[in-house]
Amino acid sequence: MDFLRTYYREEVGKLAQHYPREQKSLYVDYRDVYQFDRDLADDFRKKPDVMFSHFENALRLYDLPVDVTLDEASVRIYNLPDDIVMDVPEVSRHENIGSLLAIRGQVQKVSQVKPRIVDATFECQRCGTPTSVSQFGEKLQKPHECQGCERQGPFSLDSSASTWTDHQSARVQQPPERTQGGEGETIDVHLKDDLIKQFDAGDRVTLTGILDIEEAGKDHKRDFDTSMDTRAVVREESDYEDIDVDQHMDRIEAIAGGEEGDPYELIINSINPEHFGDDDVKLAIALQMFGGWSRDGKKRGDSHILLMGDPGCGKSTFLQAVNDLAPRSTYASGKGATAAGLTAAAVSDDFGDTEWGLEAGAMVLADHGVACIDEIDKVNGNAVSSLHDALESQKVRVNKAGINATLNSRTALLAAGNPKEGRFDPYQTRAQQIDLSPTLMSRFDLMFMVSDSPDPDLDREVIDHMMKSRRAAAKKALGLDLSEEERQSIEPEIPEEVLRAYIAYAKEEVTPFIDEDDNSTQEYLREEFMKLRLANGDDEDNPVPVTYRQEEAIERLAEAAARIRLSDTVTKDDVDRALSLVKKSMHQVGIDPDTGQFDADVVETGQSKSQRDRRKQVLEIIDDHDKVGVEKVADIMETDVDKVKNDLQQLKNRGKVYEINDGELRKT
Repeated sequence: MDFLRTYYREEVGKLAQHYPREQKSLYVDYRDVYQFDRDLADDFRKKPDVMFSHFENALRLYDLPVDVTLDEASVRIYNLPDDIVMDVPEVSRHENIGSLLAIRGQVQKVSQVKPRIVDATFECQRCGTPTSVSQFGEKLQKPHECQGCERQGPFSLDSSASTWTDHQSARVQQPPERTQGGEGETIDVHLKDDLIKQFDAGDRVTLTGILDIEEAGKDHKRDFDTSMDTRAVVREESDYEDIDVDQHMDRIEAIAGGEEGDPYELIINSINPEHFGDDDVKLAIALQMFGGWSRDGKKRGDSHILLMGDPGCGKSTFLQAVNDLAPRSTYASGKGATAAGLTAAAVSDDFGDTEWGLEAGAMVLADHGVACIDEIDKVNGNAVSSLHDALESQKVRVNKAGINATLNSRTALLAAGNPKEGRFDPYQTRAQQIDLSPTLMSRFDLMFMVSDSPDPDLDREVIDHMMKSRRAAAKKALGLDLSEEERQSIEPEIPEEVLRAYIAYAKEEVTPFIDEDDNSTQEYLREEFMKLRLANGDDEDNPVPVTYRQEEAIERLAEAAARIRLSDTVTKDDVDRALSLVKKSMHQVGIDPDTGQFDADVVETGQSKSQRDRRKQVLEIIDDHDKVGVEKVADIMETDVDKVKNDLQQLKNRGKVYEINDGELRKT
């Protein structure tokens, strides 16, 4: 009572004014208890059930100036010291059973809210005498005998005379970026009364509560499962609370200010250093991790990147590097991935008798970070369709089994995959060979086509770098001295922990945009984008121009470039970096395989103007000639037979041509 009067007089008064409709609990800072009496704080740690009972009893006996009784009010302890705040893998230890502790983690799944009985009143069906039984555990406890006739029932539950509370279960996991690969450990938590519905799947939380034990199964083994009886919930206010930015701030400012060299080059050399070359891809990934910023959730600031290419080109190593570097990240493989695994879904759960729960997938779990999805070409159709909304609006909507929820997926997607036939076909456009729907492709700001084409000079450099990296890794493992060249082949220019703090600080504190007074930058962006729009001239037969999506992509990437300098102003140099990447991406996807030139229509439709013209000519030849085959068509057109074969296969796939006896072709 003395503690409440000394530290929480005003808070108790506010609780009394708003109890029970608007407020039902008194939140008490553990550090206040510790300052008042260290022994009292220690008792809270060791005997939390007893101490909660004492504090709540003191709250009921508190002399209030208004005619209010706080009979059902709860006391909720929060802000435990760091040595009591644990990661999920540290919790389920025998020494923690029955103790007050705090868990820091990410919500993987939440159940629906259901009523739970606290004190059950039973009526004897023989004599009608009511008997009250306090409830503990998961199973309903019935009276042993009637207090009236002293018989052993039968009894029926009197729901109106019983005491109830709202109850919800949740599963909290170790955040994905802190699992060191693999799936994070989890723990189930129970919430009741005013703690329900305080978070959604995907949220980062710190929960204070008491560690309980539960029998693992019904065969009475000696092993027990653990769960938490939650007593307080605090959602993270910062997106990167776990990262100690202050420790690295001097180094971050030195890098951003150019004191250690070009900051862009330093970051490029710090991303996947064992992978030789592909600096454009590394710069794009760097800008993706720093990101642009969202305007009130209406305009996304995150850039999505697709790496498509031949097997063995190192695409997966980029995803693994980003998963290690990004302050928040998830990693998923497209093989067997479901919609729930990628976005979120209502799923049949295993929280006791609850039938459905809301489970977060990779895009939601990486909120404010990067989701890395490998083998995206192998994701099933339903899962891919679920990505559309998550990528553009950055929301995941779930409407199933009575669950109607909208979860945040303010996430950048880095995806990798292989062409339709495993390797690129030189006779088809790259866009045709990406086995993704056009609507999903349009969500990517940048697409890089990584091909494995023999090049003697480049191959020698790659092989030398691979051998150097492997030798350096061996010498490092054996504790031998490394040359500067060897060190650079395996170690990043910027240490991983510094770069993570750098990204976190920039995303939290820096909000760059093109200033309205900076006419030169605005005009430069406008004119350069207009050049892209008119990349193929003004002829009316030219393909569809670049869409306005690319302009937004350029701005997002330019903002990220400014963030690397820790600048709130986007400059022409930032726009130039963004433009360079967008142009290279568009040219890689939009190259006409016949002319070797860029064709914007390839980006939009997957087919070049020259291909359309040539296939139109093929159809005309088939229509004009009897008993015509592939060789004759190629001879008339004076072109390569393999190229004609490819065109005919595409026309067959579209139902324009069919083949009869002896390879004779006919129009449908």
